[in-house]
Amino acid sequence: MTEFRPLPTDRRPRIAVLDDYMGVAHKLASWEKIEARADVDFLHEPIGKGEAGIEQLREYDAICLLRERTAFSGELLSQLPNLKAIAATGLRNRTLDHGRARELGIAVMTTTGSGSGVYATAELAWGLILGLMRFIPEESAAMRQGAWQTRLGNALWGKTIGIVGLGKLGARMAHIAKAFGMEAVAWSPNLTPERAAEAGATYLGKQELLATADVVSLHLVLGPTTRGIIGGQDLTQMKPDSILINTARGPLVDEQALLDALRNGQIRGAGIDVYDQEPLPADHPIRTLPNALVTPHLGYSVRETFEAFYRQTVENLESWLDGQPIRLAEQQ
Repeated sequence: MTEFRPLPTDRRPRIAVLDDYMGVAHKLASWEKIEARADVDFLHEPIGKGEAGIEQLREYDAICLLRERTAFSGELLSQLPNLKAIAATGLRNRTLDHGRARELGIAVMTTTGSGSGVYATAELAWGLILGLMRFIPEESAAMRQGAWQTRLGNALWGKTIGIVGLGKLGARMAHIAKAFGMEAVAWSPNLTPERAAEAGATYLGKQELLATADVVSLHLVLGPTTRGIIGGQDLTQMKPDSILINTARGPLVDEQALLDALRNGQIRGAGIDVYDQEPLPADHPIRTLPNALVTPHLGYSVRETFEAFYRQTVENLESWLDGQPIRLAEQQ
């Protein structure tokens, strides 16, 4: 059993709630019991890079994370001697060095969430698909300028969606595709025809899927074998009137190759919710491309998920303040 760093006895503990971009963390849970026992800061902007970030976090005893918005490497953890607990959200955090946290005696607690994340992300993916296929953002903007019917879109009925990654989220996409009257085809490095059929999709090889699909939607976990899995050559295989959707992780796609493909009209458009760097820099070129429908990593960001995250975060913090931390990552 890991021996955790003890709580301070000569002062009130200090807690930071990171990456509360929308300013909703305090509203979505009852923090009164925590604030009665500790000083809590809600940070609405990303922490600084390097030494600036270390300086911002140095005095905190506990840090609350919203999914993987801020990475905590072993190097960073080693430079935070006061840090005693991390209240993470979601069951897994791939940007947190769990091993180093354990070595340092930092308690890492997790949440189970609401179970709505898969549904919410799939819903957003379909929102991007519909927005691109029917030119919804453009037509709405034209209406505000006094125009009427400026672009002719396409129906989804009879089209093919290519799902790259057929886990829970990918399977949900295949299920919804059927309701739209679409054919679902799927590929991933380890997918078999049998597993694809169980999810309601037809297995195709990667290149055949790219050449066949009217919509290509990515739902893979990011790892060494999937980073850059859609590169420049892959984009050339896609139909010129097809669209690419990425609500998974930005680095699955070669970003520069995608920018070039969009600028050159190589594909019709892209719906992008995730990026190599987040938050996305204000001057990033993808913000200006007319055939890119971009959103600020909203996939899992719905009230139902956040309420569950922060309610359980408060429970975790209370247990830590009591000296009996619950939902420890090492026990998951």
